[in-house]
Amino acid sequence: MIDHSTIEKIFDAAQITDVVQEFVSLKKRGVNLLGLCPFHNEKTPSFTVSPAKGIFKCFGCGKGGNAVNFIMEHEHLSYPEALRWLAKKYHIEIEEKEVTAEEIQKQNERESMLVVTQYAARLFSENLFHGHEGMALGLSYFRERGFGDAVLRKFEVGYSNEKRDDFTQRAVAAGYKNDFLVMSGLTIDREGYLFDRFAGRIMFPIHSLSGQVLGFGGRIIKSDPRSAKYVNTPETEIYHKSRIVYGIFQARQAITREDRCYLVEGYTDVLSMHESGVENVVASSGTALTQEQIRLIKRFTPNITMLYDGDPAGVKASVRGTDMVLEEGMNVRIVMLPDGEDPDSYSKKVSDEEFKSYLRDNETDFIRFKTRLLLDEAQNDPVRRANLVREVVRSIAVIPDQISRTIYVKECSTQLGMPEEVVLDEVMKLRRQQTFRDRNAWPVQDTLVSPQVPAPKQKKTEETSYYSEKELLRLLIRYGSVVLKRQTDEETGREIITTVADYIISEIKEDQLTFEDPAFARIFDEIDFNVQQGLVVEDRHFVHHPDPVISAMAVDMLTEQYTLSRIWSSHGTYVETEDMKLKEIVPDSVLKFKSDKIKLIQKELRRAMTEAAGDDDKISSLQEQYKTFTSLQKKISKSLGGRIVL
Repeated sequence: MIDHSTIEKIFDAAQITDVVQEFVSLKKRGVNLLGLCPFHNEKTPSFTVSPAKGIFKCFGCGKGGNAVNFIMEHEHLSYPEALRWLAKKYHIEIEEKEVTAEEIQKQNERESMLVVTQYAARLFSENLFHGHEGMALGLSYFRERGFGDAVLRKFEVGYSNEKRDDFTQRAVAAGYKNDFLVMSGLTIDREGYLFDRFAGRIMFPIHSLSGQVLGFGGRIIKSDPRSAKYVNTPETEIYHKSRIVYGIFQARQAITREDRCYLVEGYTDVLSMHESGVENVVASSGTALTQEQIRLIKRFTPNITMLYDGDPAGVKASVRGTDMVLEEGMNVRIVMLPDGEDPDSYSKKVSDEEFKSYLRDNETDFIRFKTRLLLDEAQNDPVRRANLVREVVRSIAVIPDQISRTIYVKECSTQLGMPEEVVLDEVMKLRRQQTFRDRNAWPVQDTLVSPQVPAPKQKKTEETSYYSEKELLRLLIRYGSVVLKRQTDEETGREIITTVADYIISEIKEDQLTFEDPAFARIFDEIDFNVQQGLVVEDRHFVHHPDPVISAMAVDMLTEQYTLSRIWSSHGTYVETEDMKLKEIVPDSVLKFKSDKIKLIQKELRRAMTEAAGDDDKISSLQEQYKTFTSLQKKISKSLGGRIVL
């Protein structure tokens, strides 16, 4: 059996676009990619790939799923064999073994740690916006730096009180175990004395792709030479800094939409750019980029633009580590900000439009940028110029695309004043070395078994709640963590936040309603359980679900056949999107679900009245019940605006 952590590595590495393009020619169409379906004959493309969601869907034959599902269907492999196929493609080692009791315990611990970090994020946010100390120190700090509430709430920014064990004591009082507080990196245990790691700091939660809080970055506010300016969560079972970039959860849709990702250094750089309307931005958080981080960004776009401030030493240090990005086949561009400016300071100094224009007008291709940078440094020193040539050649050599390499060889030879043949010869020498062997070897296919089981099709009946059940689950999966409303408790003064998931789940459970479809019932129960634990469960969780039926249903719910053309936004036309109208859509969908349930109850009452022919008392009782439900149906119709509920 393939262990859980290895499966997660495979899903993280398997880029849907990369996998599908092995077999299908795809063209850009809005935020998605379009091609001819490999599973049925078609002349007009209806096969859609969504890089942001990591799924494919054919609107002709109905097949859809994630990268694993695609390989299962296309290569006729079982689920474990498809995982092995992808593991081999991405050079992930699989160790076959039985799941032990310790591994089950480890998984349980991981889930408990996620519950703790989610609680911590909520508590820190409450401190910032409603706590006396948090408002006086943390919120005033952000106000002075020009940050508004909207962006702070968007990133769930918070504040950890100065009292040395404030968070730990409150977490323990709330029922969280010491072990998980320590394991998640929030609490430090020093010979039995427990205290907070982040006391007196503003807090930046670090989210996974699906919105789970994995760890934190904490910045000190008061000047203290004995304390580090920034403290981050240490490596834990759930937080690996080499596998995540700050802001990817908030930026993923914008990255796909703009087909570009801006890379900055710090947390506040990301927040400031969002304030300026540039949302396709992530931060490396001051660390060198790793292969996992680069591949994470590449899942959404092959185009990355790095923003550098005017510090020459910092730029040279960063440039040295950029070859790894080129090696992944990404198109790298550089923007140098004016001297003494960083993305945070410069975005506040100029207007939003001026900032965006500066980014557009000052982009430079990385190879050209590196060549000019090193030429300025080498000047007329022959030894330095020789080293410069080697540096540039090394960067060109790692580029996997032959056409791009050829163009760069030609341009760089001109800039360097060297014969093109010499530069090309050096590039080929490097590429013949062992380190440049093919990284995308195709796996051997040795067994053929049945493909994935498609989601069962529901037969249309006269009365059914299938479609309203499906709509509620679609809203839960897609928007579950979105805030639907905010209220202030009159007694405590605390803010009460109701998410889409909170609202739908409470409405269904309050009326003791259930789902007809067994798979829908399983999905709802899983969402309900995780929400009760304080976890965020969104699209990626269900798209990568081990049950192929649930995975296929999730893909079906998340796929949109049509997307809004960029023409509308380019002309400044205001168009309301679904996420803007959730306050109307969600309650209406709940009412439609309840209406369908009433129809089913009425159908059963009519059947019971027929069977009770001759028993006047029973019929009279059933008729009274029928009238009650008819009255409820009318109220629902009135709530829906007086329209007839079908």
